[in-house]
Amino acid sequence: MNLDNLMQVPGALAAFQYDDRGDLKSHQVKEGSELTPQVLDLLAHTCVANMAIATMEARGWEALTGQTGFEPIQGFSLIGLDWSAVVGRNHGIVVKNRDADYEAAFAALSAYGA
Repeated sequence: MNLDNLMQVPGALAAFQYDDRGDLKSHQVKEGSELTPQVLDLLAHTCVANMAIATMEARGWEALTGQTGFEPIQGFSLIGLDWSAVVGRNHGIVVKNRDADYEAAFAALSAYGA
């Protein structure tokens, strides 16, 4: 995936790629952002953990209720005070909340199968 494309999402402060363990593989940060590789690495580990929890919850809900369609988890967002992360499969975009277009962020991630 080309991180340049993810950085074009309105409000993007950073775009990053991580492996299945949550280790940061590549990233781009907008000039002037306080985001660092260390922050993005921690965020990537948080993404893997949250994806695992969401998958567990979806499977449990399907098994308990008999309803289907909750899996596979396609992505999620972590909403913060000033910025948020929009995450797909092994990729994420950090967006400034006041400038964010969450639909565009999810669309950009899904366009690449992220």
